[in-house]
Amino acid sequence: MLSIRKSTVGRAAAVLGTSLGLLLALAPGNASAHGSISDPPARQFGCYERWSGNWQAPEMATEDPMCHQAWQADPSAMWNWNGLLRDGVGGNHQAAVPDGQLCSGGMTAGGRYAALDTPGAWKTVDRPSSFTMNLRDHSSHGAVYIRVYVTRQGFDPKTQRLRWSDLELVNEVRNIPTSPTTPISVSAPGRSGHHVVYTVWQAAHADQSYYFCSDVNFTG
Repeated sequence: MLSIRKSTVGRAAAVLGTSLGLLLALAPGNASAHGSISDPPARQFGCYERWSGNWQAPEMATEDPMCHQAWQADPSAMWNWNGLLRDGVGGNHQAAVPDGQLCSGGMTAGGRYAALDTPGAWKTVDRPSSFTMNLRDHSSHGAVYIRVYVTRQGFDPKTQRLRWSDLELVNEVRNIPTSPTTPISVSAPGRSGHHVVYTVWQAAHADQSYYFCSDVNFTG
């Protein structure tokens, strides 16, 4: 009987150890570093905000299916919401980030963020044609420039992968000092419905480029 109990306790400890190891592997680790567009939230940041406190919830599959498929593909994409970046691009973003891979930053980090490129019913936030977006810059990297693009009217994020030709540059701000939060003006007239706001953040501390897809429902 004693040996059975020891065996049972040993198996339980092994399961607990495995679960703890998984949690440590998925933990944000560098959550105080780097950054993301927080409003309107980049896809991975939105998933983190909505589900990090209840990431095993079965209702994610029905209430937020695009986050669910991203979670199934690679859970670390949610926990590393602030790490979607490429080093050493040298300003040649279109060469580093091919069509169809814009939301994953050209399959950066070994393809960790690949599911963000998947077309579908990503959660949107309502915005008028002119609004202020916010970059959460945890490490106060500052920026050489921040470029904001918006998809042209007629692009369908539910069925189409994003290409550079689908985008219109609507703002570029340069030489931004370090700050935990950075507001950026966006004006995209003539649009309605679901669009992607695509942001390229060229950090000032190093040749480090960040790429963000935010889903917006333009209300006019």
